Amino acid sequence: MTTNQPPLWRRAIAEVLGTSLLVMIVVGSGIMAQQLSPNDTGLQLLQNSTATALGLTVLILVLGPVSGAHFNPVVSLVDWALGRRKSTGLTLPELGTYVVAQTLGAISGSVVANAMFEVGTSISGKDRASSGHLLGEVVATAGLILLIFTLAATKRGALAAPAVGAYIGAAYWFTSSTSFANPAVTIGRIFSDTFAGIAPASVPAFVLAQLVGAATGLGLLLLLFPSAASAADDVVLPHGADTAKS
Repeated sequence: MTTNQPPLWRRAIAEVLGTSLLVMIVVGSGIMAQQLSPNDTGLQLLQNSTATALGLTVLILVLGPVSGAHFNPVVSLVDWALGRRKSTGLTLPELGTYVVAQTLGAISGSVVANAMFEVGTSISGKDRASSGHLLGEVVATAGLILLIFTLAATKRGALAAPAVGAYIGAAYWFTSSTSFANPAVTIGRIFSDTFAGIAPASVPAFVLAQLVGAATGLGLLLLLFPSAASAADDVVLPHGADTAKS
């Protein structure tokens, strides 16, 4: 990694906060949609996807200058893997810190969303692990990785917030899984037995599909942009200390 990064503890706080708020948005808007439109699943999905796309865009803008706004273990994993080629991106200890922070943040976000709507935290019973859902996760995650790292490689990181928000909003609709594309968020959504939840039994297959999608996205990235490794420090947004001074 470069030496002008904010300290790791600050980046970890940003990842906890960002992932927590992301799951609050996903779960909270899912609960609200279920309450407002109890008999219309399509409208529920529209409400949930709109809130998620807009909320994710804002979170990237706010926290990206601190941690890069990964909010996603597969983004951090690909950042680490890509950076090994040129000693850029996350180090292995930083990768571990990011993944732990994201996972804890995701669980806390689900708990807080449940509390806001007074539904109580309980384990989801919503089974999602069909073959179609898993293929949807591969496609959604591959596209997300390709998008994020292509923007960094082509020096268009300023577009990351609206582009990632737009992609996730669209992927809610064109993938059968509604585009979790994020192992931490997948784990967090176990703890809400609502429209946005996922049963624990579905999680291992979902995470495996996401890892396959991440590898696919990385392969496509290196095929299309062989010099992408040099931009690993700029994912999702550039996050130098000069832009994040206290």
